[in-house]
Amino acid sequence: MALDPKLLEILACPEDKGPLWYFADEESLYNPRLHRRYVVRDDIPIMLIDEAETVSDAEHDRLVAKAEADGVSPTFAA
Repeated sequence: MALDPKLLEILACPEDKGPLWYFADEESLYNPRLHRRYVVRDDIPIMLIDEAETVSDAEHDRLVAKAEADGVSPTFAA
């Protein structure tokens, strides 16, 4: 199940307050500016900085390419 579109409109990174990319098929939200991924468990985004995963440059590149290929847009316009 995907996150509610209304929720996505207001979700922001708790660290830099910027928009995120939502990858429903990977159950995650990603901040490309900080290379941080937030997991979504049972349709609940875990937006705790301490629980975020910092991704490698290779994983960042993969996520950027995936966002472009899948037409993923930010949760809101910055």
